[in-house]
Amino acid sequence: MNTAGKFGIVALVALALTVLPGGGPALEVILTLLLIAFFTAIAVLGYRLYRQFSFELDSLSDRQRLVLYGAVGGAFLTFCATSRLFDTGGAGVFAWLALLGLCSYGVYWVWTQYREYG
Repeated sequence: MNTAGKFGIVALVALALTVLPGGGPALEVILTLLLIAFFTAIAVLGYRLYRQFSFELDSLSDRQRLVLYGAVGGAFLTFCATSRLFDTGGAGVFAWLALLGLCSYGVYWVWTQYREYG
């Protein structure tokens, strides 16, 4: 099947979900289930990475471990507060981006410090 055919199928499903009665609530349920699956996959990946690199995490200094865990926790809280931050308008979106940037930099800082001694 070519790309146009696949795009047509997706367009028909989207049209059915928006036009048919009850399509809006059904779409909300589908999107919520996809979001739950996405965050579950991220949690499983995080647990697996924690188990795989537990020796490296234990070899970090207390300061590096504090920054790493704080950055991961901050990113988690930022993702949990996405709807509230986005509802406040442009300042909320800027705060969301700034918080995620700060958390990303924290993880990057720990990685560079770890590589410096490795």
